[in-house]
Amino acid sequence: MADDSERKTPEVSDLEKIAAILARHKVEFLVVGGQAELLMGSPRVTYDTDLCYARTEQNLDRLADALKEIDPSLRGAPPDLPLVLDARALAFGNNYTLNTAVGPLDLLGWVEPLGTYKELLPCAETYKLGGLTVQTIGLDDLIRVKEHVGRAKDRESLLQLLAIRRLRNEVQGSK
Repeated sequence: MADDSERKTPEVSDLEKIAAILARHKVEFLVVGGQAELLMGSPRVTYDTDLCYARTEQNLDRLADALKEIDPSLRGAPPDLPLVLDARALAFGNNYTLNTAVGPLDLLGWVEPLGTYKELLPCAETYKLGGLTVQTIGLDDLIRVKEHVGRAKDRESLLQLLAIRRLRNEVQGSK
């Protein structure tokens, strides 16, 4: 048996790193997209983190402070393009695709076709992620998003999500 010095520490996911920073800054957000699917039990592999964030003045201030810790840059923009993501700049935009020191991050102020954080929150689900508790978009809402977007990868995800919903319904029906 290996002693403690030989044991490997479990790898912390990009989502867990980002969520820890946002939680420390008390940012209101929901995990959406592929990472939400993963938390719900889908085998989908995804490499970016998609978050829907509350667009209140206070939350934009908190989000701007949190972003300073992960060195964001606009994905696809020239590397020397200056970027200031303070609360004022965040208020002018809605959705941002970023590269960060902890991986790709998409910040969504609006999730097609459903709306804002406030509109998604009533159906949110809660999951454990390492030592954190995070909220995700609700399963039925995520299914509606995937149906609406309709890209090939979303159609593949949709099959997994529909299977998860069917299993949940079966478990609830047997209680």
